[in-house]
Parts: sequence; structure tokens; C-alpha cells
Amino acid sequence: MTETTTLGNDLLRSAARLSRWASRHASFDVPFAQARLLALLDELGPSRVSALAAADHSSQPTTTTQLQRLEASGWVHRGADPDDARASLVSLSDEGRAALEDVRRARLAVLSPALDRLDGRALERVRIAIDVMDELLAAAAATPLTPSHPGKDG
Repeated sequence: MTETTTLGNDLLRSAARLSRWASRHASFDVPFAQARLLALLDELGPSRVSALAAADHSSQPTTTTQLQRLEASGWVHRGADPDDARASLVSLSDEGRAALEDVRRARLAVLSPALDRLDGRALERVRIAIDVMDELLAAAAATPLTPSHPGKDG
């Protein structure tokens, strides 16, 4: 295993563990699968169901069911796709954005005490780590997937 492979695996594992830990210990009223879709819509903007299913690594019927629940709660709305009259785009409603912010506040509330225990040097290292992760995400988004790195469908 190369150093880059080990580093990449460690980074992905740590980021996922932190996110799962915060969600597991936080108290919020939005089911986790729905919170994940709200966050995806916040990140991607108005999207087709097929694009959301692909981004969430779930089937289109599963995503459709979750979106119907979100729509019933008033957290998303569907609109016409200007590029294809047969399709619709799903987007966050103001209520959905508020529900997502409630989830984010709840997750932050469980993480804040741990951050409060860190000294100034450790907090600066966390800030640097965030900056590096943001740079890594930008580089990843700008890197086209190749047949040797095909993504989920390859």
C-alpha cells in the first residue's frame, strides 16, 4: 500500500467516523436518510431524482420514497426541469432549509464540547485541516474520473 493510499483511507475513515458519531449522539427529528437528502439538495441545488439517487448511492425507487416523505413534510418541492419538460427538479423549500439547519445545529451541539476542550494550537490545527480538506475537495471535483477510477458506476 502506498503512503497516499494509506493517507486517503485514513482521511475518509476519520471524516466518516466523525460524521457518524455526531449524528448518532445528536438529537433531531428528521430521519437520517431524509437529513442526508436535504444535505445533498443543499449541496447540489435543484436536482432530478435520478441524480439524487446516484449521489446518495441508492436506488431511484428508494430515493423517490424518501422524497415523497420530504415533500409531505413541506421540506422540498418539485418544479419543471427547464431542459426537459418530461422531468422535474426537486429543490429545498424554506422549511426544508430550516429543518436541515436544525440537524446541523444538533450535530454541532454534540461536537462543541469536544472542540471547547481543545487548546488554541489544537484549534488552529483543526482550522488548517478544514482548509486542506476544502482544497482536497476542490481538487477532487476538478479531477475527471478515469476508467481506473470510475466512481460508483464503473
